[in-house]
Amino acid sequence: MGAAKEPGEITAPTYATAPSCLVGRRGLWRVSRRRFYREGVPRSPLALAALASVAVPGLDVYDVLRSPHSDADFDVVVVKDATGTRWIVRAPKRPAAGAALEAERSLLTALARAHDTGLIPFDVPRPRGAAALADSEGGRAVVYSEVAGSPLVLARVDAGPGLAADLGTSIAKIHELPPTLIEDQGLPTYTAEEYRERRMAELDACIDTGKIPPRLADRWEHQLENVAWWRFEPTVVHGDLGEHQIHVRGDRVTGVADWMDARVADPADDLAWLAASAPEDVLESIVEAYRMARRETRDPHLLDRARLSSELALVRWLMYGVRTDNADVIADGEGMLADLEALLFDDPTA
Repeated sequence: MGAAKEPGEITAPTYATAPSCLVGRRGLWRVSRRRFYREGVPRSPLALAALASVAVPGLDVYDVLRSPHSDADFDVVVVKDATGTRWIVRAPKRPAAGAALEAERSLLTALARAHDTGLIPFDVPRPRGAAALADSEGGRAVVYSEVAGSPLVLARVDAGPGLAADLGTSIAKIHELPPTLIEDQGLPTYTAEEYRERRMAELDACIDTGKIPPRLADRWEHQLENVAWWRFEPTVVHGDLGEHQIHVRGDRVTGVADWMDARVADPADDLAWLAASAPEDVLESIVEAYRMARRETRDPHLLDRARLSSELALVRWLMYGVRTDNADVIADGEGMLADLEALLFDDPTA
């Protein structure tokens, strides 16, 4: 078995980024991601490009671009070699991020094998090498081949048998992976009841801060105490799916990136962003294809938990700010909670 967290254990998110979307009227009310930097000057793109040349023997760097995915935990650049091939270089800014990077590296190797043997239809970033960092207590920068395609733009996805259906099938294939793939990497593994208790512990901790509007707290407590919702079969989940993690070409999903939050847990978590932001007809197409590709289909409250998960993302974001004493994150989280409360309880058309 993998190293499961204790049922009530609460951990900070891997990335210091705000939730990208929330449940709103017709599922379309959205909140853009925000990043908050608390630490010093980022490493230069040229320094990271030099590390790529060390990590991958024979890599001849022709150009280098800073990636928009650099954040409070990682410096990220894209390098091009002389043939035009693109490589991703990611370097941790703190030891905890370095540990997460190493765990993801091992998982990506296993996922690449899953792709090559037909278990998943899309590719993943493939680690090609690593180089030691002199400034991060023994951490390493990791170099990956870039997955094909471009990041998904959900607003451009139409209902029907095209990309919406392939998106649903691709998420289902993640959930059909054997749990041992996660357990063998020592990543978190939960039963359904453990996961419900974990969510309740997260909510209780945030209620204790006095920063959650009472109507939201009551809503979420009622949903978490409804045990009928929480009868599900835990699966492998990506844990941080969104538009930037999914690469597409035409009507096909070509790759899925950013696997640092992977675990065996509630499959609804991977549908939360869609339940929150996809138009209703597109969501129906995605979920129909998803259910057709799953062996286990007895989960009538899947979308109920997905919508709850999208809302509780604000709780985790706010608690991240509390734990790190980041006033900007706290204010951001409180503001989004107030907006959500107004939308759910004060908007007669919601």
